[in-house]
Amino acid sequence: MKNFNITIITGMAGSGKSTAAEAYEDMGYYCVDNMPVELIPKFLELPLDHNIEISGFALVMDLREKGLISKYQAIFEHLRNHGYEFDVLFLEADENALIKRYSQTRRHHPLAKQKNLTQAIRAEKILLEPLRREADLIIDTSHMTVHHLRARILDYGRNSLTHTSFQVNLLSFGFKNGVPLNADVMMDVRFLVNPFFEPDLKELNGESKPVRDFVLNQPETRRFLDKYLDMLDYLLPLYEKEGKAYITLGIGCTGGRHRSVAIARKVFDHIEKKGVQVTITHRDI
Repeated sequence: MKNFNITIITGMAGSGKSTAAEAYEDMGYYCVDNMPVELIPKFLELPLDHNIEISGFALVMDLREKGLISKYQAIFEHLRNHGYEFDVLFLEADENALIKRYSQTRRHHPLAKQKNLTQAIRAEKILLEPLRREADLIIDTSHMTVHHLRARILDYGRNSLTHTSFQVNLLSFGFKNGVPLNADVMMDVRFLVNPFFEPDLKELNGESKPVRDFVLNQPETRRFLDKYLDMLDYLLPLYEKEGKAYITLGIGCTGGRHRSVAIARKVFDHIEKKGVQVTITHRDI
């Protein structure tokens, strides 16, 4: 597992570690919450590196584990001595922000058993200060929304990856069979000439060359694709910048067998040439 990116997510309770872990999961990381620090070496010895879908490992640890402060330095040193490279991401927030978040969620602070909330936050800050000094990146989330924090984490995490994990999923469908609920953006191509009414094409589908040629060679189709692909070239980078891990584009015609299939395949080819991860599904054929 030494070839994988390893990030240790830590910091103050209530500072956004769960949001950070979710962002790492969307980047293809294998995430473990509340990881005991002394188990990290054994965990990294597990035979998981055959899974090419894993971009890295994100391990969340904090004062829920009583031995964190006393053991982390020795474990970090052990990892470095054995050739593991890792970074430490530390999240924090000011006292007022943390108190407000705890009042909204009604969760218990891990140190609040013998202290009130303010005392617990102050004690935690003192205990975590040595670990904070180990951090490669410190993010103050006091004035961040969940969306802002997620975008910040994605920017940081992607800089350590050799590829982008943003993915476009193309879905062709027929309106007569129902609108797909998982589509983020839908395009209705029922305005295009329908091959269904051509006797030689009716029994074929949009993945066949005759149907594709019929659909794509129509003047109206060419004009539409010029505009639609140009729009996607503009929008997709903006969706990625906003922090979306993936987007599903639905392309629909009447039955989901001819026009939508041919257009979806054309869009797939265009996006793939841009170097973006893209999948295609034809729901109704």
